[in-house]
Amino acid sequence: MPVVMGTAGHIDHGKTSLIKALTGTDCDRLAEEKKRGITIELGFASLDLGGDEHLSIIDVPGHEKFVKNMVAGAAGIDFVLLVIAADEGVMPQTREHLEICTLLGIEKGFVVLTKADMVDEDWMEMVQEDVREFLAPSFLAEAPIHAVSSHTGQGLDELRGEIAKFMKGFSPKRRTDLARLPVDRVFTMKGHGTVVTGTLISGQLSVGDDVVLYPKMTETKVRSLQSHGASVETAPAGRRTAINLHGLEVEEIERGEVLGRPGTLFPSKVWDVELTCLPSSPKSLKHRKEIHFHHGSKEVMAKVYFLDREKLEKGERAVCQIRFDKLMTGVYGDRVVLRSFSPLRTIAGGSIINPLGRKVKRFSDDVKRLESLIAAEPEDLVLTQLDLAGRAGLTFQELSILSNVASKPLEKMLQTMGGQQKVFLYDKETRSYVSGTHYENLVQGLLAHLAEFHKKEPMKPGVSRGEIGSTYGKGLPDKLFHSIVERLLKKNEIVAVQEILHLPGHKVSLASDQQKLRDTLMDNYEKGGLTPPNLKDVLDPLDLVFKEAAPVYKLLQDEGLLVRIKDDMYFAKSAVDGLQETLEGYFAENEELGPQDFKALVGLSRKFSIPLLEYMDKEKVTIRVGDKRRLRKQS
Repeated sequence: MPVVMGTAGHIDHGKTSLIKALTGTDCDRLAEEKKRGITIELGFASLDLGGDEHLSIIDVPGHEKFVKNMVAGAAGIDFVLLVIAADEGVMPQTREHLEICTLLGIEKGFVVLTKADMVDEDWMEMVQEDVREFLAPSFLAEAPIHAVSSHTGQGLDELRGEIAKFMKGFSPKRRTDLARLPVDRVFTMKGHGTVVTGTLISGQLSVGDDVVLYPKMTETKVRSLQSHGASVETAPAGRRTAINLHGLEVEEIERGEVLGRPGTLFPSKVWDVELTCLPSSPKSLKHRKEIHFHHGSKEVMAKVYFLDREKLEKGERAVCQIRFDKLMTGVYGDRVVLRSFSPLRTIAGGSIINPLGRKVKRFSDDVKRLESLIAAEPEDLVLTQLDLAGRAGLTFQELSILSNVASKPLEKMLQTMGGQQKVFLYDKETRSYVSGTHYENLVQGLLAHLAEFHKKEPMKPGVSRGEIGSTYGKGLPDKLFHSIVERLLKKNEIVAVQEILHLPGHKVSLASDQQKLRDTLMDNYEKGGLTPPNLKDVLDPLDLVFKEAAPVYKLLQDEGLLVRIKDDMYFAKSAVDGLQETLEGYFAENEELGPQDFKALVGLSRKFSIPLLEYMDKEKVTIRVGDKRRLRKQS
């Protein structure tokens, strides 16, 4: 698997000269770098290890003013070459660079004492002791120390051999299914157009791939690829890669943007981060403090929001939120570095635990849930992320970046968890999931909502799907709401009568006087048939106004026993159904029905005939053509 080595160390300790001596490549490419004799920007080289094996190398600047460039390079390396000049020993940027490497999660490396030809044996022995003491609490405590001279060649062959030996047993862990390349250089190449370079930290890219520059969501295509100066069809994870992009100008791309496949990364302005304040930090890190924030090859301004304290003391660790003014894209487990304004130095770092952060109430239970994401097992991690996401759940691709679990293992895990009802797949098209806990809460919530509705509206048979969807289901994805309703119907925990939903045991509950009114109304309207009584004639003898009787009228409509034709004109449903049968019988032998034909057919006055004909048009039984009607299905 391709591997990237990076340099680290103080200015003028010979990092660039060492790489040139090892590889033959001068990483100082800028005129200003050659004039001033210092590295300003990132430099790149490759070391031939024999056969087709090449080690990618990133050379970083050592000057304190260019530490931000150093972080951009170090974020893509697998192991470090810590360079210390034998004539000077450990210096300020030696310390800061080592701290940055630690914060970025680098765990392997070599220590090189350069300028060995400029010191005597006693001095070299003393420097080695000082360096070993300095490295004792670090990940380089047991690392081999090599004394070399880029000028005379002393120790270079031994160093190459040790690196080659190390490479044979070193295989960094990288995802192969999520292509991500943080851009660290953008330039124009004559005859090719815009080119970006970076370390492909995961996944792979091939010529012809559709890609997106995140977080701006700029769409483009891979025109060609180069790695170690040679054209390739596919670049694998861990490879320094130059990509010729289609249709973009240099001005449209910034260092720090991430090249990936469409729909695989999700920009956000809030990240949840596990943060450690360095013991060497000049002071504690306070709540709402503005800082320089480094992620991948990107540097932005951001604010730190602590969730369970007012400040983070030196050496302490805590979960916090990082809030940005600009959109950012990250993945669970990505390492980050924080630098202060004054003095301008590295003060903290850690890893992303949620790159799609949401508002979290300080000192709440959600803070404990966030803490449980740190070093969680994959299944627990997925469940907690779904729990934090709430009722709307997450898509498969969102879970992919929130867990950093590769696609195939994640699919298998979700299938198993689905069988255990720990998660529910509610939308197969978008592959959207909700946690079993949230799903069960939604199910019980819907039952409670219906029970409360029956309690408040005992005279109503139930509530329509549309109404309950716009009240209880407001804010829920449509397919999730539909899934819950269908599950309850299948289990007979709710009942549907056409579009009306109700609990199985619910029956319309009427007081004795309401029941008497119901019976009286139905008796009047059924006797009236197609010439029903006026409201006044029905209600006056009962000493009621319509407002008092309205709930019973509405109940009879909901039950399908009464039909409101217009305003205060009601008919028994049986009478209207009988009229429809009469009309269909008439049209079986006739094509058209005129006003006089209708009057002769049913013997009704205009008071009833016109509203009834208009009702039949509205219900799509008939269609009006001029002043006549036809049976709609015939037309």
